[in-house]
Amino acid sequence: MLAGLQNVTFEFGARTILRDATWHIQPNERIGLIGYNGTGKSTLLKLLVGEYMPSEGTLERSRSTTIGYLHQDLLSFDTNGSILEVAMGAFEKVLQLEKDIERLGHELEKNPENEELLHQYTDSLHEMDVLGGYNIHHQTEEVLQGLGFANADLQRPFREFSGGWRMRVLLAKMILQKPDLLLLDEPTNHMDLPSIEWLEKYLIHYQGSVIIVSHDKYFLNRMVTKIVEVYQKELHVYNGNYDYYEKEKEMRVELQQRAYENQKDYIRQQERFIERFKAKASKAAAAQSAMKRLDKLDRIEDVEIERPNIKINFRVDKTPGRVLATLKNVSKHFGKIHIVEKASAEIERGDKIALIGANGKGKSTLLRIIAGVENFEGDRTWGHNVEESFYAQHQMEALDLNNTVLDEMKLCGSQKNELELRILLGCFLFSGDDVDKKVKVLSGGEKARVALAKTIVSKANFLMLDEPTNHLDMHSCDLLIDALNKYEGSFILVSHDRYFISKTANKIWEIEDHQIKEFKGGYEEWVAWKERMAERALAEKTVTDDRNSAIEKKENRPKAKTTNEAPATVVAEKQTTHLPNNKEAKRELQKQQRIFQQLEEKIAALNKQKAELEALLTDSAVYSDKNKYLETEKKHSKTIQDLAPLNKEYEEVFEKIMQLEK
Repeated sequence: MLAGLQNVTFEFGARTILRDATWHIQPNERIGLIGYNGTGKSTLLKLLVGEYMPSEGTLERSRSTTIGYLHQDLLSFDTNGSILEVAMGAFEKVLQLEKDIERLGHELEKNPENEELLHQYTDSLHEMDVLGGYNIHHQTEEVLQGLGFANADLQRPFREFSGGWRMRVLLAKMILQKPDLLLLDEPTNHMDLPSIEWLEKYLIHYQGSVIIVSHDKYFLNRMVTKIVEVYQKELHVYNGNYDYYEKEKEMRVELQQRAYENQKDYIRQQERFIERFKAKASKAAAAQSAMKRLDKLDRIEDVEIERPNIKINFRVDKTPGRVLATLKNVSKHFGKIHIVEKASAEIERGDKIALIGANGKGKSTLLRIIAGVENFEGDRTWGHNVEESFYAQHQMEALDLNNTVLDEMKLCGSQKNELELRILLGCFLFSGDDVDKKVKVLSGGEKARVALAKTIVSKANFLMLDEPTNHLDMHSCDLLIDALNKYEGSFILVSHDRYFISKTANKIWEIEDHQIKEFKGGYEEWVAWKERMAERALAEKTVTDDRNSAIEKKENRPKAKTTNEAPATVVAEKQTTHLPNNKEAKRELQKQQRIFQQLEEKIAALNKQKAELEALLTDSAVYSDKNKYLETEKKHSKTIQDLAPLNKEYEEVFEKIMQLEK
């Protein structure tokens, strides 16, 4: 066991966060820690690292266990050093060794006969080799690039970057330290899709244990093998990914509810019996026994719904025309950086578009261009009867700081009454007295949720949403998904939450080569299409490389004396003018040509199979299932083994054909 809790109870003042909780964390576990906002997920991580101490129970940890903990408080760290230097701080021992080796080298130059210095120098070099110290620059660059940093960024000062990018640097440093237990609190909040996918693949093969707090269901489904839920002040363990948890949780709740109802009926019956017979002498003893049984009874708790299952309803006042917005020859540059160049696109009624891609491609910029709040070259025109509403992080600047949350909602012209607005705010994590708080005392995330609620409750028929799920928990995200699916209007959104995109979008826009590339279909269809395109490109490249290799071999050989030499690929075409006169040699040449063609087809088929297996090895359905992964890896190895003799025979046959043609 690496670490854990044993019968732990923890309280903040009068509020109980955990009650009699036990949890043992074993080596090589990938755990998703979930629960509604405010139930104590971050508190639990702080208990594990010893920042908090329990009211009752014990914290357990192996003496040798190392823990890495990524959390929002780390953003207070600041330095003039480059991001490469900050990330390389993970290799503290190696960096000290580098200094020692440099110092010893200088001393040896002055005193080359000193054997003690020479031994120290040799030992230090050996230790550096054992620690893999000569590879730390490459490792650090690889991790930073995986998390989205360009090569040109690596020498830039850490303090020049925004909070989200700083968090990535600190995450890079942490995973380079390779602690036995890695605790990650919302690491994907400020990442783009390519960086999330890189982190996902990295953590799947991480040699230690990982506990991750995340609201990204897609990420949890692909990465974790166990879910721990903080629910009703207890820890509930589910041995599977998030999909498994949802099904199992539904069954557990149903069984608990049934057991609770059955026990309640039993208690009622016993209480009626006691009430009826406790005063009757002949039955008094039986009534007393029944009372004792009830006193000793282990009561089953009612299923409490911690968050009400409220629906968010959209209403639109007007039906727009067929085309909502048209972009024509739109260009946008930031200095030498080109976002789009003479790009054109149309948004039609019924479109629910997800605008996706890596950070820096200009997704939010394009959204602002459509909203009309960003300068650009070209034309953007609205269609007939379009009533738009735009949500972005800067929208919270438009909130009146002196209003209460409820008063701010009343200003958006939705004509909803106070009760309806309170219910809606509950979906955005404002409950009870929270709605009476002044906007000026809210955190950044809370202000963002108020701005999003105002956007959602408006009667607009076209919504533009920039990262709408950033400050929502899973339950609120599900409610928003349900609302957007029922919404009669159209929308375009930017989000890094793959689950959210996959459940809402019917069209994908991607900025590629400074143009808007449109895919008519949902996110999962788009991913499958991209994978097919990549496989096809790889298969075509493999065949082309093989042919080019054969051509190159032929061109490097001495040229035949005849002026009409056969082409290098030597397919079974009619080339009688190139063949020798000897009939036996002619027949042999034709035979070798047939063998050559068959080999070429077999090699192409195996290369295609190899590419397909390599694609499968990166598929979550395969790499999250150990047996499937091992089986696929075995097939991949077998394919490579089968290719080796065929490639050898291919070269030998080619040699024979070259000789016979001469």
